Amino acid sequence: MPLKPLVPVVLAGGVGSRLWPLSRALFPKQFHALVGERSLLQNTVLRAAAATDWPPIVICNEDNRFLVAEQLRALELAWQCIALEPAGRNTAPAIALAAHLAAAEAEGAQLLVLPSDHLIDQPERFAAAVNSAQAASEGGSVVVFGIAPTRAETGYGYIELEADGAHGVQPVKSFVEKPDQERAGAFAASGRHLWNSGMFLVDADVALAEIRAHSSEMAEAVAQSVETGRSDLEFFRPGDAFMRSPNASFDVAVMERTTRAAVLPVNFGWSDIGSWEAVLEASEVDGRGNCFIGDVLPLDVDHTLIRADHRLVSAIGVDRLVIVETADAVLIADRDRVQEVGALVAQLGASERSEHLLHTEVYRPWGSYEGVGSGERYQVKRIKVKPGASISLQLHRRRAEHWVVVKGEAEVTCGEETFALSESQSTYIPQGVKHRLRNPGNTGLEVIEVQVGGYLGEDDIVRFEDLYGRID
Repeated sequence: MPLKPLVPVVLAGGVGSRLWPLSRALFPKQFHALVGERSLLQNTVLRAAAATDWPPIVICNEDNRFLVAEQLRALELAWQCIALEPAGRNTAPAIALAAHLAAAEAEGAQLLVLPSDHLIDQPERFAAAVNSAQAASEGGSVVVFGIAPTRAETGYGYIELEADGAHGVQPVKSFVEKPDQERAGAFAASGRHLWNSGMFLVDADVALAEIRAHSSEMAEAVAQSVETGRSDLEFFRPGDAFMRSPNASFDVAVMERTTRAAVLPVNFGWSDIGSWEAVLEASEVDGRGNCFIGDVLPLDVDHTLIRADHRLVSAIGVDRLVIVETADAVLIADRDRVQEVGALVAQLGASERSEHLLHTEVYRPWGSYEGVGSGERYQVKRIKVKPGASISLQLHRRRAEHWVVVKGEAEVTCGEETFALSESQSTYIPQGVKHRLRNPGNTGLEVIEVQVGGYLGEDDIVRFEDLYGRID
């Protein structure tokens, strides 16, 4: 009997706060190349493509939609849908949303649910495990992939097996949320506990039935949001009812309550890359246990991760540290305390700083802009516009702008005029005047923008025309 259509569901809405300062809320870890040349999201999609011929459904939040689309396009692979959560409601509503979309596209569809921010270094074994789980799922089981613990980890949930040493898909005895250190040690040594990877394989109809059985409010909210949702460019926007769904993980909403829970013990080099310690463990190290990325000058350094993204970082006589440098922030942490980076990020948010939200370079569908300098009543940015792209036709009520082309050719609209600017040429955009910057060429366009005015916030913008659906 042929296997049912297997639709990958890639959950790309996480924040990854424990990988700050590289991971930010508006550019989280799944979009970074932490190990290798591709981002974690891209590697997840490629793994899925090797396990099934069906294009993926990607679930992400509104702010990251263009990042997702751009990274998928770079792979030159088709996708079924990029569904946008108006706000994060955890994994159960996201899986319910994907189940509706998959069932509408493929009769009898099964879901291969994959977090976008995990690392698997043996993709062939992953594909074989998916095949085993799919056969079990066709019998109605909700299969979770379980990882044999290698240490007493308090940051993961655990799955208790009926008996130790068993192989293949088997019933789950119980789920245990993140334990304290003592219980984690006992679980790791028991032979009857696995880490909960957060990866599932389940029939779409079974997932919806189980959510309906255990959380009717969630089931109704998501179903209504799909009915009232709409397509927007390459995205699907569920209706406002989505926000009425309870905020709950699939583990809590379904797996801890269902009688269909099963687990497949797997061994394919899995890591959730949830901390800088995990990044170091997944990276190649030198003879002294170090991993250096970027422009690093060490002297007598041991068992240390140093990442330098923008400048030279030097270290002398240090041991078991994590040092991460970005354009606007530096983290120095004891390796034994990197799990506490999330608490530091929470402090940043409470202090109303912006370093936990975005980098100095902010990505937009047309390219990016980067803060270069600022002072009273002015700020300077470097704007990069991709070939063929343009910013929206817009105006600012409280600032004027000066543009200088430093690379490429620009087409500028200012008021009723449209004209070309070459390298080293400049123009002035008065306050309150409609304007647009476009790159008509085949190479990148870079412009230095000097903003002058009493208010320089990004919300001082009125859009009139936009290629990317950003006009209400």
